[in-house]
Amino acid sequence: MRSPIPRAPRPGSGSAGAPGYLWVLVGLLVAIELVLTAAEAGLVGQPGLRVGAFMLGAFWPPLLVPGAEGLYPGQRFVMFLSHAFLHGSLGHVAMNGVILLALGKALGERAGAVRTLALFALSAIAGAAAFALLSSASGPMIGASGAAFGFFGLWNAWDFTARLRAGLPLRPVLATVAGLVLINVALWLFLGGGLAWQAHLGGYLTGWAAAFTFARLSPRAAV
Repeated sequence: MRSPIPRAPRPGSGSAGAPGYLWVLVGLLVAIELVLTAAEAGLVGQPGLRVGAFMLGAFWPPLLVPGAEGLYPGQRFVMFLSHAFLHGSLGHVAMNGVILLALGKALGERAGAVRTLALFALSAIAGAAAFALLSSASGPMIGASGAAFGFFGLWNAWDFTARLRAGLPLRPVLATVAGLVLINVALWLFLGGGLAWQAHLGGYLTGWAAAFTFARLSPRAAV
């Protein structure tokens, strides 16, 4: 009797709906953006609440310069993760939220809650580090897209590994990677260079590395 062909989990496969902890995470991201949007509309708090939140939580490359001081102790370290909880608009957070829920469902079923949330944090941190290394921008960087691309990276790496083990064509994985690159190029052009592709790259590579470290896919895994 032939053993099942190992495959990476596909978004949308398995039980219905994303796990609760991912809904809580995405709900937190949306709630923060709702408050900031409402403040800008004069419905709650002060109109400058978004500016204040960005000053405190966005990723600011200048704070990494020796001798630079943040607004509070440890800001230069906190910002590596806190930036992922801030977004520029409801559309921005919705896009990242959909990706996190869609991919996180399949990833969570195989990796579990702890490793999935760890991947979110590590990908966000690595994304910020890549932005600091590869970008000359001095302005703030925000958004959970680095973490979202970490989910893409793990999913693609699992698929790559499963196909390699089974002797299946790698073209679908390569096509997905090429598609992600093209999307980034298109968005970068559309936004006039305002896309933090460096964070996407850092997050993606972290997700890929996770597939060979703390989030290995079992050889017995099958769709």
